[in-house]
Amino acid sequence: MGFHDGLKAHLQSGRTTVARVWQIRRKDGFTFGFTDHDCDLRLDSVLCRAATGLSATAIEQGTGLAVDNLEALGVLTDASVRDEDITAGRFDGAEVVAWLVNWTDVAQRQVLFRGSIGEIRRAGGAFTAELRGLSETLNIPRGRVFQKPCSAVLGDKRCGFDVTALGYVAERIVEGVEDARVLRWDSFDGFEPEWFTRGMLQVQSGAAQGLFGMIKADQFWEDGTREIELWEPMRAELQAGDQLRLVAGCDKRFDTCRFKFGNLANFQGFPDIPGEDWITSYPVSEANNSGGSLR
Repeated sequence: MGFHDGLKAHLQSGRTTVARVWQIRRKDGFTFGFTDHDCDLRLDSVLCRAATGLSATAIEQGTGLAVDNLEALGVLTDASVRDEDITAGRFDGAEVVAWLVNWTDVAQRQVLFRGSIGEIRRAGGAFTAELRGLSETLNIPRGRVFQKPCSAVLGDKRCGFDVTALGYVAERIVEGVEDARVLRWDSFDGFEPEWFTRGMLQVQSGAAQGLFGMIKADQFWEDGTREIELWEPMRAELQAGDQLRLVAGCDKRFDTCRFKFGNLANFQGFPDIPGEDWITSYPVSEANNSGGSLR
């Protein structure tokens, strides 16, 4: 990637006024800017703050398909980088862009790195964030998987089902919560038991707003209490009074797609693939040995 003409001429002059700038855009839309210059810089509409304790290691780049690596180091001194947000995972997978900028004319800048945040490690009031280059996405397996269950995610492009349809989404206020993982309601009718099993819970208010969790179990107790259990605790505080949105669950089975969602035309599995028992099948004298399938 070639340098901006103005920045290239500035670097060739021998007397440079350059700094590095980072911008982080979280998945919830919040954008943060940082710089190692001693004064704040504004790139477009984003204020990049100085003296935030953020720095970066050297960028390791290659010309092939190898993943570019970089680490951002920082201390939790800037008000925009809160320890509770890191714990809640709000910075996981956030988009990161790093520039080399002429701080006397910020229009003269060049992208040094573009990627996303990977693993974040914290210790002693500081954090280290692994930054992954764009080629990281090439490590994700692609292509169809030939299996009996559906390989689509409920509501995605391949599934095509509208999860916001009446009867498949419920909005409720939290009444009781235990260990940020088990939620209970004294009265929660209108949906069959296990309707939300394998579904998704989205938090719409409170300290955990914007976070979501996958539902492990949905059941009624003898006293009429409904209990929904998540696979993992929410990574931020969840308490009574918070607003939730629950989406119906799908176990990827052929019959579930047909009868629960009426979406059989978009089923992405192969329900007629023979199972392991078929491999050991053999003809017997009592059976109909017509030359047909042994299933």
